[in-house]
Amino acid sequence: MQFDSLAAFIAMGTHGPYVWTCYGVTALIMGLCVLAPRWRLRRILDRERRQQRRQQAAR
Repeated sequence: MQFDSLAAFIAMGTHGPYVWTCYGVTALIMGLCVLAPRWRLRRILDRERRQQRRQQAAR
């Protein structure tokens, strides 16, 4: 499918809002799939560091 202009490509006939919303939601979910494990690992490592500090302070 070819479009006459960039505006026609973005509008995609009358389907533009649906298509671009789907792309946006997909990009958001994929981004969260990449970031969520990093956030979880950071939280786990912070918890371990705090626990080690508490154990060393108790000695």
